[in-house]
Order: sequence, then C-alpha cells, then structure tokens
Amino acid sequence: MLPKCRTEGDPYCIPKFDVVAQDVKDFTDELRAFHENFADCFSRSEPRENFFKYMTGQLSQLERKSIEPMALHIEGANVRALQRFISDVVWNQELILRKYHEMVDEDMGNAEAALIFDETSFPKKGDESVGVARQYCGSLGKIDNCQVGVFAAYASPHGYALVDRRLFIPERWFLSQFAEKKSKCEIPEDISFKTKPQLAAEMLQEIAQANILPFKYVVADSVYGDSPHFINAVQKMIGVTYFVSINSQTLCWLRPPSVEKKKYKTGGKVRSKLLLLEKKNPIKVSDFAKSLNNFYWYRRTVSEGVKGPVSYEFTKRRVTLFEDGLPGKQVWLIVRRRWVNDKFEYSYFISNAPISTRLNCFVWLAGLRWAIEQCFEETKTELGLDHYEIRKFRGWNQHILICMMAHFFLWHLKIRLGKKSTVHYYTAA
Repeated sequence: MLPKCRTEGDPYCIPKFDVVAQDVKDFTDELRAFHENFADCFSRSEPRENFFKYMTGQLSQLERKSIEPMALHIEGANVRALQRFISDVVWNQELILRKYHEMVDEDMGNAEAALIFDETSFPKKGDESVGVARQYCGSLGKIDNCQVGVFAAYASPHGYALVDRRLFIPERWFLSQFAEKKSKCEIPEDISFKTKPQLAAEMLQEIAQANILPFKYVVADSVYGDSPHFINAVQKMIGVTYFVSINSQTLCWLRPPSVEKKKYKTGGKVRSKLLLLEKKNPIKVSDFAKSLNNFYWYRRTVSEGVKGPVSYEFTKRRVTLFEDGLPGKQVWLIVRRRWVNDKFEYSYFISNAPISTRLNCFVWLAGLRWAIEQCFEETKTELGLDHYEIRKFRGWNQHILICMMAHFFLWHLKIRLGKKSTVHYYTAA
C-alpha cells in the first residue's frame, strides 16, 4: 500500500483492496449476472453450469479449494463433472478472455494504466503435472519441484487485476525422453519452448493488438528487463514507457563514445559495420551507483511498513547501454538504495521515459509491482489459485483463468458499491 505522503504528485494512486468475510445480499444473483456474459463461450448448458459452480466454490470460505472439497460443498456439484470440466472440456478461451478484458476496461480502464509482468510458482510434490520441474520456486525461496506461471496484471487508478497468463514449460520438457509425459499432459503440438521474457512479450503484443485495455506503462523485474526480446517488444509500441529492473552487472557509458561506420567487402557484397573511435570502457551500473556522492541521492518514502514508513534513496542519470560491444539504447538509469545491516542495498532500473521525466515519476513506477504481488497473494489466499490438483495443460490454463475472473468479480463489487464500501465475498451455505 502506497502511503499518502508518497502519492502526492504521483500520476495516480492505485486503491487498496480489502476483502471482508461477510455475506452479500443477492450475491448469487450478481454472480449469475456476471456469468451470463460468458454464456456463448460454451457449447452446452452443463459446462456453463459447472463454470458457475467452480467459481462459487472459489468464492466460498473453504480452507482448501481443490475440486473435491468444492464439489462436496456446493449444492448440485459433482466431483467428476468438475474435474472433466476443468481438464477435458474445451472452452472458447479466446472469447472468454476478450469479454473479460472488456469488463476490466469498463471498471478499471484508464489511458495511463500500467501492464505489469511477473511470475509466481506453484510447489508440487510429484513430477507428472504439466511443466513441473526442479527450478527456482519463489513461494518457497529456493530451488524445488514446482510449476511456474508468467502473468500480466493491469493496474489503474480504479484497481488492479490479472489479465493474462502463460505456463512456463522448461526446455527439457521438449526433449524426446519427455514425449510420453508431454502426451499425457496433452500439451498441444504447436506449443514450443519459450523463455519467460518471450512468454511475457507474447502476452504484451496480444493485449496491445486486441486494443481493448488502454495502457501507458510497462513494468517488470530483471528477468524481463535483462531480456532484449522483451525490451524490443515494448519499444516497438508508440507512446508506451517501460520501467524494468536490471542486474547490477549491466554495462553502460555515462557519455556515449564516438563511433564510425566502416564499409567492407564480403562475398562480393559491400557491407558496413560500426566501430568505436575511442577506447572508452563501459562501467557497471553498480560501480556507478557506489561512486556517487550523497549530494545526488534523494530520500523518498515509498510504503507504510509494520514499523512505520519505509524510505529509500533514489538517483537518476541518462546513460547509453553497452550492447554487443557498441553504444546501444540511450535510457534513464534509476538507482534505489537503502541502508540495511550497516551497508547499502541497491536496486537498478532502466526506462525509455522522455528526457523531461521527473524523479518522482520513477519513484512511483518503482512501487507499481506491488499490484501484481497483491494479485498473487489475494488469489492464492482467497480463491485457491494454488490449490489445484491438475496435470493437463488445458486444465492449468482454465483453472487459472477462472481464478483471475473471480478476483476481478470481487473488484467489480467494490467498484460498483463505491469507494467507501468494503468488499465482501460469498460465504456459501
């Protein structure tokens, strides 16, 4: 949650989302009305009804929201029917997502909104679920058996919501020895290995091309900020500003060295390449930050912690990135530091924001990732995002999609009832 002292002068403040365990008058009728918007996304009445029952279970106060306890809790639900609905029944996911985006736009759409990209992990004990592998598990803070999903969130002055997802499938899953496992999980033949930044770039491009959700900013951590593929995808979008984390070893020039275009012949053709005219070594962004005098650092309060306001110091500088041995993009380098355990801890960011951009805008952007982190926390604790027991590729995607929509439904209640209202969720009888 951003503090009031922090939001003064910021482009806008993203509201906080409070969920209170109370019954809502006519809750079932409102949920039915929400589901009616997706009636034509299913070919038969049975999956339409199971779609409603599954989300009803997610919005209940059950401690464990996997299929069996939900089916036993919801009147008229059946365990096998819900299992088949999630893993085997084919939905029109593209149409559902488009309609969902239209609803997000109706409630949260804003020309200065941000798309935020991040991943979250789902610990798994077995190794039969789609995409499971020993990899870094953020939920556990270590390398362990898990699945990883890459997500896009939408944040605006009106709220925040998850708007797309991709399952990260490790490269080993596409080796011949995994063919049988891949077949059991029903991974489509047209799915190939893609890195997390490639999956994020794919979602970004699809959201932009659909032209439903307006946005001005793109925010992501260093997994994406260090990826030329992701950065190039953002840079192709006119009027979009990115603000991404980078690693401490990133090289740059504080003043770009002179270059010369030199022509040469190869294979009977005349080609050209850029050459440095001066031996001017780039520096690491970490070395730049540590060399700066205190005069250049600005203290700003960024959040409200348990023990009071949390403050960091920030600085910004125009730099030229080192790319393939030559001067690359000219960007803003933003550095954040905080005194912890008798030493400074640093974080580094780059942005293609206009030259006139003030520091307070970067301070604001540095805090936006909390919105997608809140999405993960709220969908896991309230809606059972990580409670699934699903092995198939389709099942994972369809479970996650319903969780995203259930989370937005709660936001819709808050927005519909007004700023001063509390958000309630259903306590099923």
